[in-house]
Amino acid sequence: MLISQQALRPPTAGARPFALTALRHPTVSTLLADHQTLLADLLDGLGSPLHIVLPEIFEENVTGLRQAFAEAGATADILFAKKANKADCYVRSAAALGVGVDAASTPELVKALAGGVPGHRIGISGPEKDDTLHALALQHDCLVAVDSVSELRRLATTARLARRQVRVLLRSRTAGQPGSRFGMSGAEREAAVGLCAELAGHIALRGFSFHLNGYSTEERARAANEMIEHCLDARRRGSPAAELVDIGGGLPVRYVEPRLWDEFIEQNEPSHYHAAKSFKDFYPYGGQPAAQAVRAIMAHPVDGAESLSRKAESHGIRFVVEPGRALLDQAGFTLLRVQQVDDRRDTDGYAIVTVAGSSFSLSEQWFNSDYLPDPLLLSARPVVEETFPACVAGSTCLESDLVTWRKIGFPRPVRRGDHLAYLNTAGYQMDSNESPFHDAALPLKAVLRLGDGGARPRWHLDGI
Repeated sequence: MLISQQALRPPTAGARPFALTALRHPTVSTLLADHQTLLADLLDGLGSPLHIVLPEIFEENVTGLRQAFAEAGATADILFAKKANKADCYVRSAAALGVGVDAASTPELVKALAGGVPGHRIGISGPEKDDTLHALALQHDCLVAVDSVSELRRLATTARLARRQVRVLLRSRTAGQPGSRFGMSGAEREAAVGLCAELAGHIALRGFSFHLNGYSTEERARAANEMIEHCLDARRRGSPAAELVDIGGGLPVRYVEPRLWDEFIEQNEPSHYHAAKSFKDFYPYGGQPAAQAVRAIMAHPVDGAESLSRKAESHGIRFVVEPGRALLDQAGFTLLRVQQVDDRRDTDGYAIVTVAGSSFSLSEQWFNSDYLPDPLLLSARPVVEETFPACVAGSTCLESDLVTWRKIGFPRPVRRGDHLAYLNTAGYQMDSNESPFHDAALPLKAVLRLGDGGARPRWHLDGI
């Protein structure tokens, strides 16, 4: 089942001011509490940073998301958004559970196929895909989300030359976000629907998709309702198999308790960051869990009092969903070794902790933002309990290489050789931006599974 919020361990009473203590799945808590020696050995042997990936939790999330759709009275095909994490183990878990994959490049499609996911369960997304990706998708009977009329024409030519028929979704702009760079305008969509009917021997129009920024369940439900209407229109215009509405990803994840998040937003200011750095936007770390969001989307009233799921059912519409972060919730964390501590508390009021690694391994920097859940300090030896304010810096020669700009109130002094654990980093944080800068090797991923009855966890390198 999807991780219940009761199972996640909340912060203890009397938390530090501005603390954003990360919620933890019981498996993560067990690893951190009972297997620190193993984690330290892996970090020493495999290098810092080290990503710990936990496919068992991914599998729980798949089961829970399926349950959420079923409870909402909706039929949905789940496609794991491959771009959210490059680890092979998640694709293998998806294949074992009969879950599809959303791929947006030829290498992602190849990895999905190599991981055991059959082509008919793979969706191809992304703007203006190239002919190589089209040809491979066609060969394996993938579902292709087409972004423009020109792409549709190119894909039809590829299908004609291959003497095949390709299944397509037409990606359409929504009324709520008409300026999106993704998808077709109303006039373009009208032309594309007509073209699909003309080219029915090579193009099978199966439905519609859309792209939304943000996590509004109401806006996603309204957009899905628009796509249902597009399906009904396409059926009237000669595409009777238009029955799919792809609602995309954008299912939120809760990283911290909402109370802490609200307090943080209310009190946040530049003085809380190194060099008085100011950030305009943050991921909504205290948002609603993904299963709750699914229920809200499906229950949203459309056409008066009818819910989205009931309308879809009445018209024979199935949903497609492309979660990345939501399936990876709690399914991995990142370890870094402390390389040096520059204690500036007497002059600046806080220290700078330099780790072996860089901010490239926490991709929130890509969005000119900060990854806000507090890192967990794993001390090599016991020290006195006292609040130790510090930022966390990478070991590159870039002034902007801060893993955490925010001043963290560590519960005790940080020392060289200590380890930091950044929790819940599997979704988009681990590897989106990682680079062999300074000729450093890309960080490794260790796949861990807990043994039965408290046995030592089993591990292997991802991909091996």
